[in-house]
Amino acid sequence: MRSALGALVLIGTSALAAPAPLRFAITDSWAMPMVQIEQGRPTQGILYDVMLSLATQVDMPAEFHVLARARVQSSMEHAEIDVRCYAAQAWLPNQSGDYIWSIPLWFQRDLLVTTQGRPASTDLARIEAQSIGTVLGYSYPTLQPRFDSLQFRRDDARNQDQVLQKLLAGRNHYGISNQWTLDWFNQRLEPQRKLRTVAVLQEQHVGCYVRNDPKLPVQRILRTLLRMKMSGEIDDIIRLYTASDETAGP
Repeated sequence: MRSALGALVLIGTSALAAPAPLRFAITDSWAMPMVQIEQGRPTQGILYDVMLSLATQVDMPAEFHVLARARVQSSMEHAEIDVRCYAAQAWLPNQSGDYIWSIPLWFQRDLLVTTQGRPASTDLARIEAQSIGTVLGYSYPTLQPRFDSLQFRRDDARNQDQVLQKLLAGRNHYGISNQWTLDWFNQRLEPQRKLRTVAVLQEQHVGCYVRNDPKLPVQRILRTLLRMKMSGEIDDIIRLYTASDETAGP
């Protein structure tokens, strides 16, 4: 009995000593090279590597929550998530809650993409009325007036890779992709099948934000992200997956 009680005491002490995890949001619409999701868990990718390194450097175990994009902000507001990355304040105009933003860490370029055989015109007004491949829950401010006028109709896919798969299969003539995903997708294709850019729709710097909670080492998290960016670690991770450098942006 005495040994059993001792074991229980040790278990309890160990549980109390275990540090709380740093909980990250993983949006299920992301695709490689941003993140690879297998059986509901992230396994690799630019954002996964950055988050894992951040947690390690602030000496907290990383915990990843794969969520639909529409649920991420609600999870932040209900303190179910601590850190959200690859976001911009412009995407969250009605953000409620107390958060602190990092410096810009990445540069996102949204592109209108088509197949090799389509006309090369970049004049959106001259593209005939049709469906455009989009990601469920994503907003596209540049194209919204054309969606509203029914010149274009959204054809939503679950993630960005599926948008490009549908485009390659001929289900749409045009789709929207960020630069990273397009470059990753094209790596697998023969030159004559590679998808190409018709127009740049939007360019924006994105970063991370943290719940301003006294239970979290908020300033240590933000300082660590700053150091990771300034030291070149984040850009090295980008190059690892894309063989390109995004340090400058526009």
